[in-house]
Amino acid sequence: QVQLVESGGGLVQPGGSLTLSCAFSGFTSGDHAIGWFRQAPGKEREGVSCINTHDGSLYYGTFVEGRFSMSLSRAKNTAYLQMNGLRPEDTAVYYCAADSRCSIAPMWARPGSPTRDFGSWGQGTQVTVSS
Repeated sequence: QVQLVESGGGLVQPGGSLTLSCAFSGFTSGDHAIGWFRQAPGKEREGVSCINTHDGSLYYGTFVEGRFSMSLSRAKNTAYLQMNGLRPEDTAVYYCAADSRCSIAPMWARPGSPTRDFGSWGQGTQVTVSS
């Protein structure tokens, strides 16, 4: 059973930086992917970033615009999201999630391929960007 635990959220001023961590466990053989998603009250869930752990390929949401960087430590079984230049509109609950490949998610899917929601989710961590 895959388990994911997010940490590192908090309050930060506009223009500031924050690093989120996602500790994962329970992966078995086969392909795996770790994704970061976010959801603000009253808004649709957005894909922030994703990594395929088997080949290291990275995906980002279009709104990131170079401000965020995702990385993976296989030794620590932890994925990270480094966020710089934070804006008030980045305020949301940030979740990490896991499944087989990033491309099963609609925002990162290959043309003509079926899509679905990721199967395993953490509990989320709150990020608030405010002065």
